Amino acid sequence: MWRYAAAMPILDGEFRASVGEGMTPLTELPHLAKEIGAGRLYVKDEGLNPTASFKARGLCMAVTRAKALGLPGLCVPTAGNAGIALAAYAARAGVPARIYAPATTPPPILGSIRAYGAQLELVDGHIGDAGKATMQFAKESGYFNVATVREPYRVEGMKTMGYEVAEQLGWALPDAIVYPTGGGEGTIGIWKAIGEMIEWGWLPSNTKRSKMVIAQAAGCQPLVRAFHEGADRATPWENPATHASGLRVPGPFGDRWTLRTLRESQGGAFAADEQSIRDATLHLASTSGIDAAPEGGCGMVVAKQMIETGLVARGSTVVVFNTGSGASYRW
Repeated sequence: MWRYAAAMPILDGEFRASVGEGMTPLTELPHLAKEIGAGRLYVKDEGLNPTASFKARGLCMAVTRAKALGLPGLCVPTAGNAGIALAAYAARAGVPARIYAPATTPPPILGSIRAYGAQLELVDGHIGDAGKATMQFAKESGYFNVATVREPYRVEGMKTMGYEVAEQLGWALPDAIVYPTGGGEGTIGIWKAIGEMIEWGWLPSNTKRSKMVIAQAAGCQPLVRAFHEGADRATPWENPATHASGLRVPGPFGDRWTLRTLRESQGGAFAADEQSIRDATLHLASTSGIDAAPEGGCGMVVAKQMIETGLVARGSTVVVFNTGSGASYRW
């Protein structure tokens, strides 16, 4: 992702906490395009980042800035993938890290966090409960809380996904981008990148901006509910439940920015039930060779929904993000 360093918040000569993140494959899948009614369908496979998810980008940037600013330590609540990413990049930068995760987080993810040497604290409940424990620890210890959109730099790393989609499509944008969304920073970052590319002349000024469409699980869909109610904030989801742990975020802190992104882009928000997510995840992996996480399967279900409902026209060009590796969910 550092090919875009000139557009990122780093000074010449500053240390980059990099282990090779970014420029993940954008694979065209004509057989799945036909199934959902798209003209062209691409899957952007973020599971091939060094820490097996899109979170590598944001935490790489956050840790890079934290190192430059001399912060004494970092902490984060996680549904799983952010914890792996912080652990890895903190190890790369030599910065202490403590991670709070729900005890129900998939064991392979917890094992990866431990392998990178971070302090791991398991919390009964969901990521909201982990968030409360993280904030308390930050107050007591002086560590900085790098939770989703509580500092600006994670979004700056995430926006590189938008740059890459445009570059990989020959400096053009798809009609719609489907993003599996828990906290919202990926959706926010891509929309920021689209605006920057047009403003800076990377793309023509008359470029039609992509519709941003979020995918959530039926058992935890606070942003979908808020969007369809016309609200500008999301009410926390009661009793969140989904096997797609990255989507089990009942009270996203980035709700206002995410909902604003959806409306500015004339996009939408849809939810998928658990069985549909399982079926679509298996179908994507077994027919494309992409090791999809459940979040990616959720994105595929929603891509079909948005075309069936007419939000996006049949025959459109669509990019679906697979945000993590399926291997993290197998044990």
